[in-house]
Amino acid sequence: MFRFALAVALVWLAATAAAASPPVEAYGKLPGVEAVSLSPSGQRYALIGSVGEQRRLIIGGGANEILDTVEIGSMKVIDLEWAGDDHILLHASSTVALEMEFAVDKTELASCIVYNLKTRKSFMVFGGKFQNRVARTVGDSYGVAEIGGRWYGYFGGFSYERVKEGSGPLKTGAGGRLYQDLYKVDLDTGQFEMAAEGQPGLEGWLVGPGGDVVARIHFNQSNGDWRIVGGGRKEALATGSAPTGDIRLGGFGRSSDILLVHTGEGGHDLIREVSLSGAQAGPAHDPDESGVSLLHRVSRLWIGTWEPGPAPAAKLFDPAMQVRLSGAYKAFPGYVVRLVSYSADFGHMILFTEGGDDSGTYWLVDIAKRAADPIGRPYPAVRSADVGPVRWVNYKAADGMAMRGVLTLPPGPARNGLPLVVMPHGGPESHDAPGFNYWAQAFASRGYAVFQPNFRGSTGSGAAFRDAGLGEWGRKMQSDISDGVMELARQGVADPKRACIVGWSYGGYAALAGVTVQQGLYRCAVSYGGVADLDGMLAYLRDKAGARTASMRAWKEFLGVTSTWGREIDAISPVSLAARADAPVLLIHGQDDTIVPAAQSAKMERALRAAGKPVELMTFPGADHWLLQEESRIAMVKASVAFVLKHNPPDAPAAVAEAGR
Repeated sequence: MFRFALAVALVWLAATAAAASPPVEAYGKLPGVEAVSLSPSGQRYALIGSVGEQRRLIIGGGANEILDTVEIGSMKVIDLEWAGDDHILLHASSTVALEMEFAVDKTELASCIVYNLKTRKSFMVFGGKFQNRVARTVGDSYGVAEIGGRWYGYFGGFSYERVKEGSGPLKTGAGGRLYQDLYKVDLDTGQFEMAAEGQPGLEGWLVGPGGDVVARIHFNQSNGDWRIVGGGRKEALATGSAPTGDIRLGGFGRSSDILLVHTGEGGHDLIREVSLSGAQAGPAHDPDESGVSLLHRVSRLWIGTWEPGPAPAAKLFDPAMQVRLSGAYKAFPGYVVRLVSYSADFGHMILFTEGGDDSGTYWLVDIAKRAADPIGRPYPAVRSADVGPVRWVNYKAADGMAMRGVLTLPPGPARNGLPLVVMPHGGPESHDAPGFNYWAQAFASRGYAVFQPNFRGSTGSGAAFRDAGLGEWGRKMQSDISDGVMELARQGVADPKRACIVGWSYGGYAALAGVTVQQGLYRCAVSYGGVADLDGMLAYLRDKAGARTASMRAWKEFLGVTSTWGREIDAISPVSLAARADAPVLLIHGQDDTIVPAAQSAKMERALRAAGKPVELMTFPGADHWLLQEESRIAMVKASVAFVLKHNPPDAPAAVAEAGR
């Protein structure tokens, strides 16, 4: 039955395959379906979807049953969460301007809107008539709990201290750092009460499924010391040091009297089991060998792991649950399959498939009915024939370290000696894997091979590989990328003399470094939201987070510098090497970018112009670091493709004519 449902759906996917290739903007549109979440019972799902020109919250009861839709406009939705079957928590973000006394002028503030499916009413957490007690934003979210037949959510809130009625400063710790209190919010009325009072250095809580505060974690930003304390106890259950902030509470262990603590120690990422009773800690698990923990939807117990390595498969401890999951995966042979959401018993799941001729499809799986029904596609305008094939490329860096990257080829018959677009990922602690990447596929549709290298410093290949990037910005992290280009040339896939480099965030830095720190490799470079001035970036982070913080120590460790100025940082900073630029550069930046400020690209443009180098700068008002606004994302894709077409034209002249479509 699974296979029959898949066969029917594949006919649906390929129905319009013979039509003309879509315009470039089809790849830049925001996904038509995103943030898909299944209720814990599995009887309902919610997603953000486009209906015509409107973005809506859509709630379904089955593959062909829509229970409700709510218009959400241009809201930047981060995630959807269920509380039972009737309450949906919509987590969102917005960019706001700060007052003059803050060191930075803009920041991202999180919000949570609760929608009641029974009453068709909604409210904003800490909003409305309650906003005079707590700032109109949420800090961290700590889950939901059903107590006495009512549902409650637990949120960090920034409380006003009542200096006088109706006003007062936010609670701050040493050095002016804001800290949160924990609030219990009634998900029907919006009323709230303090569940636990915060204090300087208290980084968060673990809330049990019954609403009780089970543990809290304290972290000293100055030196990285941490301790975990259980419930109302004062003595520490566990202590340690994480100078760069590699520490977090990860939920419960396989029983409710055990905590999972994720920490980085001695070059390893470890999951430690800590007893709430104060008994001796359990064994440590290395995610490189055992996988990252997977938690139960209701009890929050540790029920399995995401297996280590490139395939995003889950392995469950319960054999019956594993049989259900494995059976669902087997229904999609030849595709990359990802578990998106699941019911408490794994009787229902949301799976996402991509790869091959699939630009991405969400499936609603019902194990009892042995059915898998499609419920939406993120890129409906990109049909089967428009999807370029994607595969791994294995190679070795100059020093012998094993590398791998993702290669996307143009749709249609295979060809050799293709023009190349090199696309290093952001992060840099991130990685690329085979699947549908909208930016890569946009270039592939115009005749380019696209290479996404997982250079040292990337995640996805173990802690040792990630940590091999420490101190290697602009050094081996950069040459790892060009070593991959040489491997593609050796295989005959790409012409190394016809290559451009494009990237976002850290990838934007790598693109700029590819024509300044390095030379003679690329015909052009495109940077969206990229770091250009490392000294200025460290100064921005210092003003934003403080000089003696874990994030500052992590940045300096990754960069391999001891100070924020001088020759050691200038040697790897594109803005300092602008006179060396040996190819045209396109800089694109959102003016509401609060991660990498737009001043980074503005300074790079000035430096390139002063050196007489060809450069273009595009800025998008209201655009953030992640391009969550459709107009800006479309403009970025069109501009970057047109720039590469101009400076590194592909084999087919018709592709150049299509660039402006």
